[in-house]
Amino acid sequence: MIVADTNLITYLLLKGPLAPVAEEVYAKDPKWVAPLLWRSEFRSVLSLSMRRVQLSFEDAMGLMDRAERLMRGRGYQAASARILRLAADSGCTAYDCEFVALAQYFSVPLVTSDTDLLAKFKPIAMSMQDFCAIG
Repeated sequence: MIVADTNLITYLLLKGPLAPVAEEVYAKDPKWVAPLLWRSEFRSVLSLSMRRVQLSFEDAMGLMDRAERLMRGRGYQAASARILRLAADSGCTAYDCEFVALAQYFSVPLVTSDTDLLAKFKPIAMSMQDFCAIG
């Protein structure tokens, strides 16, 4: 099991340049969990793509449906006290610290491309490439 940040979910489903690495992460460990917040963040990605005319409404809805099926039953709420402590200690946003708190709770890696999280939360925060390199 891993905690997948919203960017990882996005890379897997939107099929951009990082899709092959996201697919490798998924092949290595397909049990992804995330804080409930991932839905709102993913919707924001989709709405931005619609505003930029990169996605139609129908395509965005199809991707949202795929994401919800991928993550069905895998959304969790982390403890507010833990999230706020992590945010206060690290200077990272509470949004980002939700992913860290969940990874700490389950004692699993947080696979992310967020450079702040990668710098401030080693070794629990791992890049996609580092996760894939684990033997």
